[in-house]
Amino acid sequence: MKTVHHWIGGKAVEGTSGTFGPVTDPATGERTTRVAFASAEEVDAAVAAAKEAYATWGTSSLAARTAVLFRYRALLDAHRDEIARLITAEHGKVHSDALGEVARGLEIVELACGITTQLKGELSSQVSSGVDVAAIRQPLGVVAGITPFNFPAMVPMWMFPLAIACGNTFVLKPSEKDPSAAFLLAELAAEAGLPAGVLNVVNGDKVAVDRILEHPDIAAVSFVGSTPIARHIHTVATANGKRVQALGGAKNHMLVLPDADLDAAADAAVSAAYGSAGERCMAISAVVAVGATGDALVEKIVDRAGKIKIGPGDDPASEMGPLITKAHRDKVASYVEGAAGQGARVVLDGTGFTVEGYENGHWIGLSLLDHVGTGMDAYRDEIFGPVLCVLRADTYEEGLAIVNGSPWGNGTAIFTRDGGAARRFQLEVHAGMVGVNVPIPVPVGYHSFGGWKDSLFGDLHIYGNDGVHFYTRGKVVTTRWPDPSESGVDLGFPSHR
Repeated sequence: MKTVHHWIGGKAVEGTSGTFGPVTDPATGERTTRVAFASAEEVDAAVAAAKEAYATWGTSSLAARTAVLFRYRALLDAHRDEIARLITAEHGKVHSDALGEVARGLEIVELACGITTQLKGELSSQVSSGVDVAAIRQPLGVVAGITPFNFPAMVPMWMFPLAIACGNTFVLKPSEKDPSAAFLLAELAAEAGLPAGVLNVVNGDKVAVDRILEHPDIAAVSFVGSTPIARHIHTVATANGKRVQALGGAKNHMLVLPDADLDAAADAAVSAAYGSAGERCMAISAVVAVGATGDALVEKIVDRAGKIKIGPGDDPASEMGPLITKAHRDKVASYVEGAAGQGARVVLDGTGFTVEGYENGHWIGLSLLDHVGTGMDAYRDEIFGPVLCVLRADTYEEGLAIVNGSPWGNGTAIFTRDGGAARRFQLEVHAGMVGVNVPIPVPVGYHSFGGWKDSLFGDLHIYGNDGVHFYTRGKVVTTRWPDPSESGVDLGFPSHR
């Protein structure tokens, strides 16, 4: 059986804790890999390697850093199919979706390649007689990232390329459910010429996470995961004096107005709710149909959902794969099984779905719940699976109140032909990312990603300008040089006295 160990100091390092976790193929339910869980001492070794590397990497030239990153980008591009296959094998998402994940991660590597323009600083000359003021940004030191199972390549690439471009060194703790992609990312970084210790990967569970949160040599922690864990990460890490950006969960709403193109809205709802089996924090999991649009919209969603091909991620015909684990599959199914008892109409029930020849896989079909109320479990909780709730609202104001009443504020969307209505919505909605006739408004790499309310703990969003600011700290330098004629040494300058 394959074993995934750690990457410390520029090389693979076997785990010594004696503790391992299982990694399964979600399509078959078969255990294919085991992953070593790091002890606190192994985390310490990774941090020590990063600290030693920072002594030179933190003062290296921008030209040297970007040269490595350009080579890294080329290697990632050449190996994107291999990375995607690892994602499919351990996460279960279809190959085309995995390739899309790699492409979105590459956007941030490309941003990191252009870090020179992001770190230019500012200068105010002659603020007083002979006095200049400059503002510069400098790296923090050793920083860490804790990443989720649903995007095992993309989310790490949202973090460490930008961090190391800014001059930091990095300790990554990927999800123990699908660790192989992150390990390959580290191997390729070394092949690109990244010095030993600049990027380290430690696998593990709560032991590794707790040590990262308390380690005195880690200056900042970036996290993506569920809201309860994000809140815990933020609380503990900040108590230990660290800078933190902790991105939490979501319940993303799509508001459909009566003038919307219902075919486009139905297409968007199906792709945004069921793509990647709903295991993404930007999935649309709640559609709010305004006015008389609900019945027609539900009918169109049902028609499209029935055509989605569910199967193993390595089958080119598959459009949706299995869920990550059996336990998660059962949890998702429980929301559908309990929905009718709480008053919802179960239009589509995917809980009995299976795939012939793969009966032990973590399968669930598409589920659609109509007439969902805001007090129902399927609405209140982040399900993180292919379950779409439809709520009804009589007016725009009622629909907006539903969206804004959610404790989460990650992403949202509105579908309408009216520019004035869309403009009102983007100003009035309480969410960090807004789509107008776009169902999943994930910003491009040079804008920042992050939500509001219980979807983000910390001040700065991930990647983009906020990412650069998170991984650097500002310094202002005020300088006064006497005129050379005042130096007491004759340099040939005329006196201004």
